[in-house]
Amino acid sequence: MSAPLRLLPGGAGDDGDALPGLRRPRRRPSWAVPDPLDELAERLAETLATAVHPWEVAAVLESDGLSDEVVARRLGRGDLFAVAEELYARTERRPPAPPEVPNPWRADVRRCLLRGVVFALPGVALALAGPVAGGSGRGAAALVVTALIGWGWYQGLAHRAYLWLAVAGRRGAARCLLRGAAAGAVLGCGGALAVAGGAAAGWLAVGESVYLAAAVVLLVLDAERDLLVVLAPAVAGGAVLAVVPGVGWGPLVVLPVAPVLAVPAAVRRLRRAWRDEAVAGAAPALARSVPFGLFGLAGGVLTVSLVLGDRVRWTGIVLTLSMGPAEWLLHRYRAGAFAVSRAVGSAGEFRGRMGGVLARCLGGYVAVLVVPGAAPAVWGGAGVWPVAGLAALGALLWVALLLQAFGIAWLPALACAAAVGAQSVPWAGRASGPDVVRAVVCGGTAVVLAVVAHVRLGRVTAHR
Repeated sequence: MSAPLRLLPGGAGDDGDALPGLRRPRRRPSWAVPDPLDELAERLAETLATAVHPWEVAAVLESDGLSDEVVARRLGRGDLFAVAEELYARTERRPPAPPEVPNPWRADVRRCLLRGVVFALPGVALALAGPVAGGSGRGAAALVVTALIGWGWYQGLAHRAYLWLAVAGRRGAARCLLRGAAAGAVLGCGGALAVAGGAAAGWLAVGESVYLAAAVVLLVLDAERDLLVVLAPAVAGGAVLAVVPGVGWGPLVVLPVAPVLAVPAAVRRLRRAWRDEAVAGAAPALARSVPFGLFGLAGGVLTVSLVLGDRVRWTGIVLTLSMGPAEWLLHRYRAGAFAVSRAVGSAGEFRGRMGGVLARCLGGYVAVLVVPGAAPAVWGGAGVWPVAGLAALGALLWVALLLQAFGIAWLPALACAAAVGAQSVPWAGRASGPDVVRAVVCGGTAVVLAVVAHVRLGRVTAHR
């Protein structure tokens, strides 16, 4: 060793330094000093990722004992809220997954199919009435008038009964149905007899009106199975008459069975509902049901014009049979909205995903109409315009029903009424034919309503 070690203090040249021959280490630059906020952000990573506002972060920091003085001394920031805002800004949002819950809008396939059959069977009964009414234009007109009155009146009545069901329970709904169905039956019977007089078709129209009054009671009170039992004899009789032709009096025997069975079934359901405990509630405003009645009337006119323009009545059968899938797809849309709302993280993403849900549901319903509706075009040479008109009308009615399901009532009602007016312009039908006019008018109206549905129902708040 070249020099003696200094082991004891107090020797020559002792200046009090412990290590006189070593230079002190340089201080690290400020940029190399670790930020104490990094350690805090790492420790609170889970809390920061799930926070929805800087104030939530500030509350967590305050609960950990941080104050403005501690923040200024140890973290070098102005106050607690400045730290919270900085931590919130530097952390990526990772909201927690919502708990698994069943979808409340999951469609009951069997119930939708049952309601579809219930909606379709009256069409079969009316087809049986064709030979009876065919000999008289007044007889056919009586059936049409009764159907239109029923579509308009009972659509509004059903909506009002559901309102009463919400505010006053089943007893309130039963009271509304009793009065409304009786008034509708009187109105329909009066219209039928005024048009047909005492002809056989007029009395069939009276039976149709009575059946519709009882049917709306059973549907609102969730008695679709009773309605299926009511209609089964008429359908069975129709099948027999189809196999054994030439029985002119057959429909006069078969068709009255439906109203004869429907009225007692409706009375039984009303009596059961009347036994429920009375619930006090304010009467719903009558004006709330007016657009539903207008939509029913306008939709009925559009449907009747479609059926009367088809020589084989196939389009009317297809449209009637599609009511079950239409209801199922309405449930699918609402179920899709529930699923999307739990899977997305922003309002813009929700709107985009809901556009796809709307397109799939509407496209699915159009496919339900087009596939069987194209049979006359393929085998009978009827052309594509009748199928296009059927698809356009079906799309219009489905989107209108979708908007009504979300409380948007006046717009679809007025749109369907405008479509009726546009189809009624004389020069339009002569220039291009009724099928072309129907396809253009109903298709254009359906597109407008679909855009409205995308805008209005693309908001998360529309699905609360």
